[in-house]
Amino acid sequence: MVMGLCLLVDSLGQRALRQYLKRGSQTIQNQLGKPTATPTLGWVFQCFMSIHLLTLASLKQISNLSEQGCWILQFFGAVCGKYYLLC
Repeated sequence: MVMGLCLLVDSLGQRALRQYLKRGSQTIQNQLGKPTATPTLGWVFQCFMSIHLLTLASLKQISNLSEQGCWILQFFGAVCGKYYLLC
């Protein structure tokens, strides 16, 4: 039951991302560095694995956020942008 729910959430997230990319005629880079309008959500999550939130002296900073990461974050809305301190 849990596995089915996880697959549903993954499928819905991937579908929403692909629809947004299609609506705006936008692409992101795939694993080979080529533009694609049909990325997998697993690949997108891998792009964010090395990004970390650092708190030093009560000051929050994001480390390792690349240009590609910023580009992808614009497709996930204000909530994700706020999490990555972009808003």
